[in-house]
Amino acid sequence: MGDINRDDDTIEIAFPPRFGFGERVIARSVIRNDGTYTGKDIGEVLVNRGDVGYVVSINTFLQQFYIYAVDFVESGCRVGMRAKELCTLDNLPEHVLAGLGERAAALGAIGSGVCETGDEADEKAGFGGGTGDAAPACNTAEVPG
Repeated sequence: MGDINRDDDTIEIAFPPRFGFGERVIARSVIRNDGTYTGKDIGEVLVNRGDVGYVVSINTFLQQFYIYAVDFVESGCRVGMRAKELCTLDNLPEHVLAGLGERAAALGAIGSGVCETGDEADEKAGFGGGTGDAAPACNTAEVPG
């Protein structure tokens, strides 16, 4: 058991889950099949950076991490993800919304099917043109200008 790579020393399950059931979240990075997703080849992209999904269940892994089952409606994939791979769209702190200014309204429409097509809403919110690298954390110091 000493050879298990646990990524970090934080015990997430000592605190409440960061996301709730039904919460709208956005993927912060590209997620590829590691061999645990049936019907897709290993290495095939399951979720792209900027894809919007909804938390459908919360479980734990290694008695250390929360795993959020996220249903990405547009791609039809339901993928288990860590909190560090997700960012909320429903419960952004006030200082983040203030830093986004006018783009905060576009965030409200992403994934809700209310407004523009996904690409147009993503561009307005500053999520377009993903490179597959990890997206910035959700704080005003790193909001694209």
